[in-house]
Amino acid sequence: MYLCTHLSSTIWPILFWVLNPPATTLPLLRDGVLLSNVIASQQVHKDFGGVVPELASRAHEQNIVPVVSEALRRAGVSASELSAIAFTRGPGLLGSLLVGTSFAKALSLSLDIPMVMVNHLQGHILAGFVRQEGVPVREPSFPYLCLLVSGGNSQIVKVSSPLEYEILGQTIDDAVGEAFDKCSKMLGLGYPGGPVIDRLAKLGDPERFHFAKPNIPGLDYSFSGIKTSLLYFVRDQMALDPNFLENNKEDLCASFQKTLIDILMGKLIRAAKESGIREITIGGGVSANSGLRARIVAEGEKRHWNTYLPEFKFTTDNAAMIAVAGWFQYKAGVRTPLDVAPVSRLSDF
Repeated sequence: MYLCTHLSSTIWPILFWVLNPPATTLPLLRDGVLLSNVIASQQVHKDFGGVVPELASRAHEQNIVPVVSEALRRAGVSASELSAIAFTRGPGLLGSLLVGTSFAKALSLSLDIPMVMVNHLQGHILAGFVRQEGVPVREPSFPYLCLLVSGGNSQIVKVSSPLEYEILGQTIDDAVGEAFDKCSKMLGLGYPGGPVIDRLAKLGDPERFHFAKPNIPGLDYSFSGIKTSLLYFVRDQMALDPNFLENNKEDLCASFQKTLIDILMGKLIRAAKESGIREITIGGGVSANSGLRARIVAEGEKRHWNTYLPEFKFTTDNAAMIAVAGWFQYKAGVRTPLDVAPVSRLSDF
């Protein structure tokens, strides 16, 4: 069995569990197949318009033992059957990562089994390899390009194998998920912003308004300018019509979302052309966006790509993806010493 931590969790012939707000989850995998998936949500963050690190850490600490116990019970597995423990070392909120890493170390010592550390982003990149019993799955062939889009990261990654990655382009400032959240905050729509913007965008006209797109060379992204463009546009229109925001929020969401998707897809199309790779995937929380999913499928049909979309439940932070990433590393002989420390930034991994 195989255990994995990301404040979320998992099992294989090894159990994985993972810690990451806004939920504590523990999916279990056996032989790469998902057996159970227990989730303890953290609703407290909605009251603050974003994740509060200290509250997230406390919630994970309270939830981790009950969630692990329930996941084992549902899977019909005992702790003595575990062969190794996989855990998220980073990047992420340091307090949450400390809870997960400490728990993994304790289990490793008490059960006398090895640990495998996982890069959080690696989990998103490999989310398409999560298998469920009785559910057909299409897995991308190597090498493939992954458009990794989330609240903290926006990258185009060339994936040559489960353990080989090359970042071809990335954001030079804000991530696209942050742009969605800040747009939602500007418009008074709440947190998290991505799902709200996506829902309202379906009711609006994406061609109604136009926002500035950055001119960044190469395959890198920038999302700071588009937020400023939205802020000034809404400010100026509200000065003319105090009801502008309320009367046009669907069109604003649709137009803003389309602009973000245009930026993302423009760079991905360029990366596919330059690399000659036609195997294309997406990952990260923003890969749940219906507009982005529809656009990548449409571009794939137009450009003869083989496109792979993760299930919605495997797009946001989850332990199943960490379990799969840990599984690949475990099979490759990767082991992690007990003196490892979690890291909050990707550059420190």
